[in-house]
Amino acid sequence: MQICASFRVAAYAVAAMTSAWTAIAAEGMDLSRVGQPGNAAEAERTIEIVLGDNFYEPANLSVTRGETIRFVIVNQGEFLHEFNIATPQMHLDHQAEMQTMVDHGMLTATDFEPMPGHTHDYANSVLVRPGETAEIVWRFTGDAELEFACNVPGHYEAGMAGTIEFVE
Repeated sequence: MQICASFRVAAYAVAAMTSAWTAIAAEGMDLSRVGQPGNAAEAERTIEIVLGDNFYEPANLSVTRGETIRFVIVNQGEFLHEFNIATPQMHLDHQAEMQTMVDHGMLTATDFEPMPGHTHDYANSVLVRPGETAEIVWRFTGDAELEFACNVPGHYEAGMAGTIEFVE
């Protein structure tokens, strides 16, 4: 009976975590406000984004409304970082989700391990381990104030964010 009780407690914990992640992820994640996933074959340009420990290079971007960009994201830092295209409020909402991931051992300073019910699988965001490279192809069709940021706990607050300016 001890094993059954332990299993039941673990199952309830996983269900609670999954519900919390689902609720957090649903808040403010209307991606149509910031654009949509793009097709790499239709990208008008490629921009390399270097992630250092608490900075991006380049620090700011200029895009044209409707433009499709292929982002090649290279983590040259010693820590896990995120490249996430969103509004300031969406970043704030996502930071709560990222803290939950840390609290449950999914996210460490250098690694990310998905768990059932949560994979951090968003078209506008990617986690990049130290020394690794990732890609996002994004079409800027929205009309919201945008920034790109790292929402790993403490990184945004340390200044790991950049603006996206729309130009004609």
